[in-house]
Formats: sequence, structure tokens, C-alpha cells
Amino acid sequence: MLKIFVLKNCPYCKRALAWIDELKRENSVYEKISIELIDEQLNSELADCYDYYYVPALFDNNVKLHEGVITKEGLKSIFDSYLEK
Repeated sequence: MLKIFVLKNCPYCKRALAWIDELKRENSVYEKISIELIDEQLNSELADCYDYYYVPALFDNNVKLHEGVITKEGLKSIFDSYLEK
């Protein structure tokens, strides 16, 4: 399962979430990826267990895949790598 740490008013998080929805519409294979969205403010104790500073931050288990501003192509690359496992 991919974990994505976000903040409610973060414009980069909103854009990333929109791109995730868009990627899933464009390629149904991405629907197989389980994603847990974690609001950093509402889950600060959990967020403190992960090593990141910028959001959105994407993790596969405890492995950081990306932190900060991301492109649609960057998300696609992460999804493709995740599905290859």
C-alpha cells in the first residue's frame, strides 16, 4: 500500500491527488494500487514516524518514494515501479 502524506490546503497535494485520479481514469491498471491518504495535521503522531519535511510525501511501507512537488509523469513512474514489484 502506498501512503501519501498531505495537508488540506496544500496546492501541490491537491494537484497530485487530481493527477492520481486522472492517471486511474487513463489506465485502469492503476486502480489496483491501494493508496492511504494521510492528513498530516490530523495524524501528526503517525506523520512523526516518517522521515519527510515536504508534502506530498509518498511512501511504500517505510521507504520514501517522493517528497514535495511532483509531476504527473513522476506519479506515473512511481505507479509503474510499484506495479512491477
